[in-house]
Amino acid sequence: QVQLVESGGGLVQAGGSLRLSCAASGRIFRLAAMGWYRQAPGNQRELVADIRIGGSTNYADSVKGRFAISRDNAKNTVYLQMNSLKPEDTAVYYCNADVATNFPLEYRNYWGQGTQVTVSS
Repeated sequence: QVQLVESGGGLVQAGGSLRLSCAASGRIFRLAAMGWYRQAPGNQRELVADIRIGGSTNYADSVKGRFAISRDNAKNTVYLQMNSLKPEDTAVYYCNADVATNFPLEYRNYWGQGTQVTVSS
């Protein structure tokens, strides 16, 4: 099986920064897209940012210019650098990845358990 384990969440004041990490482990043959989603109370889960294996990225409009996603393919890890945080960024942040566990490549989608990010005003 595959596990995604997030770390780096916490409480920060508005204008501050946090860096989230998500390490994938287990039976991994190849990781394709990796990304971060978030869900605030009463809201649907939404895409924050994702990154393809080649490095191309995609961001939600609400975080463009403030957040940066990156990955270390050797470590099967994806990062989310969050700067200029706002109270509306408060949510549980979930890591997501498409993983092939064998060849021929058949990808399945996996989720982490989530990490809380709270931004105080």
